[in-house]
Amino acid sequence: MIKNEVSLTGDRPTGALHYGHYVGSLKSRVALQNNDSITARYVMIADLQALTDNADNPQKITENILNVMCDYLAVGLSPDKTTFFLQSHIPALSELPMYYSNLVTVARLQRNPTVKAEMQSKSMTSSSVPVGFFTYPISQAADITCVGATVVPVGEDQLPMIEQTREIVHTFNRLYGKGKNILMEPVAILPEKALNGRLVGTDGKTKMSKSLNNCIYLKDTADIICSKVKGMFTDPNHLRINDPGNTENNPVFIYLRSFCTDEHFQMFCPVYQNLAEMEAHYRKGGLGDGTVKKFLTDVLIAEFEPIYTRRLQWEQHLNDVKDILYKGTNETIEVTSKTLEAVRSAIGIMKF
Repeated sequence: MIKNEVSLTGDRPTGALHYGHYVGSLKSRVALQNNDSITARYVMIADLQALTDNADNPQKITENILNVMCDYLAVGLSPDKTTFFLQSHIPALSELPMYYSNLVTVARLQRNPTVKAEMQSKSMTSSSVPVGFFTYPISQAADITCVGATVVPVGEDQLPMIEQTREIVHTFNRLYGKGKNILMEPVAILPEKALNGRLVGTDGKTKMSKSLNNCIYLKDTADIICSKVKGMFTDPNHLRINDPGNTENNPVFIYLRSFCTDEHFQMFCPVYQNLAEMEAHYRKGGLGDGTVKKFLTDVLIAEFEPIYTRRLQWEQHLNDVKDILYKGTNETIEVTSKTLEAVRSAIGIMKF
């Protein structure tokens, strides 16, 4: 990573953030705050994008903006190091997608694996999908380029979106750059430890999702965490303790791979030195799901109780949370206005 990098990430404010968000991106964002190669860090609350499939319930989006901000601050994102902004209040983000949409074909959008997967998960067809939702990759390209982002922490499922942004940037520079790079091509940063950069749902589904009600949220109490872990899907063939069990696609072990450390075994389950020993015992037989779930519960509470405590503190100071978002949005307007002017000038939009 070179000096003077700029990072951008964001989330749709359709509800509180969950462990999937934490594994997929939030943890990487916090780590980037201590990376001296990053000179500017932006985190966007994507309320406009959230409207693309929630147009009939805009209140849901409005109500969750501060909810998401509290999650950001609770995990350790600091306004001293990160600029937070609200997508709908950035004028450039209404104009840039228009220019970029001329550089992308319908066929290319239809081939985007992330769009196809999201449409399928929401039971959308090519004839029922809202235009705004279908053109989401174009909007995301505007989000990334408007602040000059060069690195984007994402889960693996979002890689096709970053690739499409790179294509748009490449095409724009080729058509309008006259040998110069007006826009920067971003690079994705993937999580280090998570399986494929994503966390499965507690029901064993391939992705943790609010709509599937299979999430553990950052705001969940220890009691709720305990309850949700107890109800987690495991190996359906592991009916008795002595039965050999499968750990590969077992959600409980997927979570342990994402969160537990050797130190957690010393604290909560000293009969094993590490996860490899526990997994070997489970595969051989003789280790019950209850024991493994109890250990996972202890790990998750140890990892997330400090986040939960900080979140409660921010909830008691919502005016401060609003001020942080307001200040960051105004700063972002200044930066994105310069990007928009550079884009308009490169294209040759007439000035008055």
